[in-house]
Amino acid sequence: MFTDAELRYLRGGQQLGRIATVGADGTPHVVPVGWIYNAARETIDVGGRDLERSKKFRDVARGGRVAIVIDDLESTDPWRPRGIEVRGRGEAIRLPTPLIRIHPERIVSWGLGAGRSARTV
Repeated sequence: MFTDAELRYLRGGQQLGRIATVGADGTPHVVPVGWIYNAARETIDVGGRDLERSKKFRDVARGGRVAIVIDDLESTDPWRPRGIEVRGRGEAIRLPTPLIRIHPERIVSWGLGAGRSARTV
């Protein structure tokens, strides 16, 4: 699902991403989050303090649509941004530890090697 370059990036120490969900009224909601790559399931798992009480958790539980961007700057001179956007189905899991599990449906990456990559998976 993820390319070798994307997997190296996901496993390379990035800890912060921005998750986007859709509120009950259709309004987008974007917040920074901690995340891990779940290799066994090929998902991005988002956790955090009081996650179960958060708007993002409620949004995912209700609507199931979610995206996350994980990015950084490899260099500022010259300017070299890099990152991955993952869009897909979100799963709000309550037990044993609350988390949002993102099942990729679309992956977009840039700055990770041979240009930009965008594909439906």
